[in-house]
Amino acid sequence: MRKTQNAIHPDDDIHYQRMGLTRGTVEPWEDGMRTDGSKGTYEWWYYDSHFPDGTVMVIIFYSKSPIEVNGPIKPQATLELTLPDGTKYVDEVHATLAESSYATHCCDVRIGKSRITGDLKHYDIEFWGEKIRAKVSLDGTVPAWRSQTGSILFGDREEDYFAWLPAIPEGRAVADVTYEGGELHLEGSGYHDHNWGNVIMLKLMHHWYWGRAKIGDYKVISAWITGEKKYGYKEFDVFMLAKGNEILGDNSNHTLKFLSTDEYFDEASGKPIYQKVIYEYTTEAGELYRITYHRQGDISNQNFIDLLSGIPKLGARLIGFSGSYTRFEGTATIERIENGAVVERVSEPAVWELMYFGKAGADKKNV
Repeated sequence: MRKTQNAIHPDDDIHYQRMGLTRGTVEPWEDGMRTDGSKGTYEWWYYDSHFPDGTVMVIIFYSKSPIEVNGPIKPQATLELTLPDGTKYVDEVHATLAESSYATHCCDVRIGKSRITGDLKHYDIEFWGEKIRAKVSLDGTVPAWRSQTGSILFGDREEDYFAWLPAIPEGRAVADVTYEGGELHLEGSGYHDHNWGNVIMLKLMHHWYWGRAKIGDYKVISAWITGEKKYGYKEFDVFMLAKGNEILGDNSNHTLKFLSTDEYFDEASGKPIYQKVIYEYTTEAGELYRITYHRQGDISNQNFIDLLSGIPKLGARLIGFSGSYTRFEGTATIERIENGAVVERVSEPAVWELMYFGKAGADKKNV
């Protein structure tokens, strides 16, 4: 029997020192480029915004596609605009490396005429596509935060990793958008994070649920990550809870519990999915909070194999690769509980996701 390999989400002084990080402090260079673009590496800078009328916009800047990591840097940016009635507009930008740049001292990524720049407090984002153009100003209302050291390390020598930095856990977004249907001026809630790693994610992780929500005066970042079979389907908690501009607590106290209910089989992705995912968290002060994401529909459903072509697509089929991504829309509810009774309950519209790399049913306990 093959030995289960180690996987950790470190939070000790040795790992902070090794990574050049300061506990409890995020520095601008951490949102700069963290990989060298070599084989196996990937990196992306993600932004989303939710507006009072129901409009949702997502913009992502990539060093290369997260499912084609063995090639050279291949700059690309994407924008997805979903209107209140569900109408969706999508555009992509591709550029050569000579037409692009990735700074290391701070977030300053340029892909053709599209660009994202910022310093953990304020960001300017411009997307110049053939069908959509957007200009966004994002000002943080919650301090930059990382979950422990921000990296999950895989392998007995900790040789592989997946890293994540929420540079703007929640902020005020102002956007001007020109698209096929006209022009929009939007003001609402925005979010920006940064992900990178040194090996394709499907080799490390079976699946994850991830969401961020602004619920009344509360802001939540939540994720539950399940490692692949070779790592024993080990689970990792990532969580931050803020109220106003103050962070009330995060997963470093390891009180987070993850629950899921109302399973159904999604024919589009071929995966089991839950209508409700629930996070229960106890702060250092002993306050108990329950956050429930209740699905009402899907705004994106993508099978990764459809993004491939030629030999890579054939190879993916031969090995039975069935990775998928689903972005849900619905309601997020936060409840504050005292002595077993709900003393506060707030609900707001929210968007969250399921990233699924593994085979459905590989470990029924976790899928």
